[in-house]
Amino acid sequence: MNQHSKGTALITGASSGIGAIYADRLARRGYDLLLVARNQARLNELARRLADETGRSIEVVQADLGNKADLGRIEHILQTDASITLLVNNAGIGATAPLLASDVDKMEEMITLNVSALTRLTYAVVPGFVDRGTGEIINIASVVGIAPERLNGVYGGSKAFVLAFTRSLQSELADKNIRIQAVLPGATATDFWAIAGTPIEHVPSELVMPAEDMVDAALAGFDMGEQITIPALPDAADWEAYEAARQRLIPNLSRSAPAARYRAAAG
Repeated sequence: MNQHSKGTALITGASSGIGAIYADRLARRGYDLLLVARNQARLNELARRLADETGRSIEVVQADLGNKADLGRIEHILQTDASITLLVNNAGIGATAPLLASDVDKMEEMITLNVSALTRLTYAVVPGFVDRGTGEIINIASVVGIAPERLNGVYGGSKAFVLAFTRSLQSELADKNIRIQAVLPGATATDFWAIAGTPIEHVPSELVMPAEDMVDAALAGFDMGEQITIPALPDAADWEAYEAARQRLIPNLSRSAPAARYRAAAG
């Protein structure tokens, strides 16, 4: 049992699936935990088990991050609890149906949780991290953030936001001793699929990674100092080439005149 505390990790969406596995792994790494989710019974059960198995201090907060008042309570904790050293933004919902088969109100609820709540929680914790000169954030995005054609476009767009937001923070806070990782899972064996409308049994098995393996790979990437971790990607050089191409684009994305091809077409 590791008696040395690494501070407190606040994990959203912690009652099951990816969030619960992060809770298990981080407790065993020496973090005390503050677990946030809607399901109080599951939270309590997980907290009791991990406290017994690891000896860490584990607290739970029942909250629906889609509810403004509940979200505000978690923001306040992040703003005032100086023991928090790691925020895992895991809470989120998905969808698999195409646009014309989707309920726009459900899509708005997804944006509220996947984008707005994650943004507000990050804004809540970062000033304290900056003041203390240390802190870590793990944002759970998705491979559909770079391949939005694969599933519902609003879901892909919400995860593209998480990736873009993370990249911006990594640049902005580079000199503040704050580590920020974006994790881009592919299809992962959790209840996400059933809730999103496509049972996991309908997804080709060769595409589906066990949730434990996904989290372990993501934490290995975190330990390696990766800013972007794609657990399923066989060759890291493919991401490096993608990123290098993006970097080559940046200097030419804003110029004082249109590109020559458009002037030629207009003529």
